[in-house]
This record gives sequence, structure tokens and C-alpha cells, in this order.
Amino acid sequence: MEFFKIRNDIPFMHYALAFNVISIVTFILAVGMLVAKGLNFGVDFTGGTVMELSYSQSADVPKIRDSLAKLGLEEVAVQNFGTSQDVLIRLPLKAKTTTARLSETIMDTLRQADPTVELRRVEFVGPQVGSELVENGALALLFVSIGIVFYLWFRFEWKFGVAAIVANLHDVVIILGCFALFQWEFSLPVLAAVLAILGYSVNESVVVFDRIRENFRKLRKSTTVQIIDNAITRTISRTIITHGSTQMAVLAMLFFGGEALHYFALALTIGILFGIYSSVLVASPIVMWLGVSREDLMPVKKDTLEDGRP
Repeated sequence: MEFFKIRNDIPFMHYALAFNVISIVTFILAVGMLVAKGLNFGVDFTGGTVMELSYSQSADVPKIRDSLAKLGLEEVAVQNFGTSQDVLIRLPLKAKTTTARLSETIMDTLRQADPTVELRRVEFVGPQVGSELVENGALALLFVSIGIVFYLWFRFEWKFGVAAIVANLHDVVIILGCFALFQWEFSLPVLAAVLAILGYSVNESVVVFDRIRENFRKLRKSTTVQIIDNAITRTISRTIITHGSTQMAVLAMLFFGGEALHYFALALTIGILFGIYSSVLVASPIVMWLGVSREDLMPVKKDTLEDGRP
């Protein structure tokens, strides 16, 4: 299925150096933000108090958030949990305040607005649990990255694996850099979005790489640059359809999903946009710089002559 067809190949690789410079500068800025500001970890990573409340009718989440803000609890996550009557409150660690006293203060304030509110459970998430989540999250990113490299190595060639992992890590660092720059809360759902982007980006890279491999078989008189340009051009329509459809679903979560899905959808939005860019304009130029050739994808058989004739 194609919305449009492009007759002449677009010379993407002619501007490969410019795109790579842009990518390197963006990557360095993102790393700089991570070093200078760091990530604003949520309660899942830093520890804090988790409260589950139940109302007799649909809970007014914005009103609950305003009530907590009056208590000086501005860095608090309030969201529906299960049904519209159930509410989950996540609070960061507060100095010189115990979990029991904090939960009692919150319940007294909320009961003034609605006497029917009930406390279902209150739990304390310790910093030790948070540090374990950070370590496990970093290991998850590492293992996913290694898996991607080996998958592309066996399916194509090691040069494709290197190109894909550089492009995918470029996406991950950009997402983390944006969260560090604007100090958006980095929670477990955001980590899940980052891992999802790794798989999503590699899918686009595989599509382009597969077309490159096919072109090496069909376009025998073309150069490597022409083959890569043709592969990207012929997959543009598919890229627009796929990413456009995905982006519409993610934007729906971003604008209408509420606070519970806001940062999750925001991470996906950034990742999808940069995933398109990196798969086409980062991974492909790296493949070209590494010098992939027809012999890499189709080794010459032992029973052929030096000129390739059987």
C-alpha cells in the first residue's frame, strides 16, 4: 500500500555528513543535560509513600491535586486506579515526616471535601527498592541493546548491527536528555516507553536494511550510495503510513489520557519522531561509512571465477 510514488531517488546520502553532524551535536547536548541536571526520578525510583483511596462516586482528580498542593505537596502524582472511583496517590519522601503522619494529614484534608473517601491501603517504598529499579532498568536497556546487535548481525551483517544500535541509542539518549532538560518525572512507565522505542526503532531499521540487501541483488550496476538512496526512497510511503498511524494513537494518549499516561505518551512521541530520523538519516549513513558491499551480503561462492561468472 502506497499513498504516493516517487519516481526519482532522493539523494539522502549526499547530505549524510550534515545529518551526522546534527546527530552528534544533539547527542552531545542530551548527554550534557543528563550530566548537568540529571533525571527527575519519580517515587518508583527514589522511594516515597503510595496511597490507594476509594470514593463513593467518581473522584475529582484535579480537586484532589489542588487540595494536596495547599498542604505543600506539589510534587505528587494523583491518578485514577482501576475505576473512576479509585485514586492512587504517590508522594515523594518528605523530611521529618513519617508515613503514618503524612497519610493521616492527607486523609483529614480530603475528608473535609468528601467525607465518603476511604483509605484502602498505604505503603512505603524505600530508597533501596528505588536503587534496585534503577539498576534493573539499566540492565534491561543493556540486554535489549545487545540482543538487537546480535539479531541484526545474524540476519544481515555486523555492520548493520553496529549502525542500528548507534541509531537506537541515539534515540534513547535524546529522550533521556529531554526529560533531564525539562525535569519531567522519570517513572517506570517512562522506562517502559524507552524500552518500547528501542524495539520500535529497530523495526524501521530492519525494513530499510532489508530493502538495501534486496537492492544489492537487483541493482548490480549501482553504487552503494545509489542503493541506499533507492532503499530509503522506496520505503518512504510505508514509513509515513506506519509512523503516522502510530503517532496518532500516541498523541491521543498524550492529550486525552490524563496525567497517568502523560509522560509515558510524551516519551513515546519523542521516541517515534527521532526514531524515524535515526533509522533513515543516522543508521543508513553509518552503514555507508562502514563500507558495506555486495560481497558482505552475498559472499562469492568458491566455484566462481574472479569476475563473478560461474
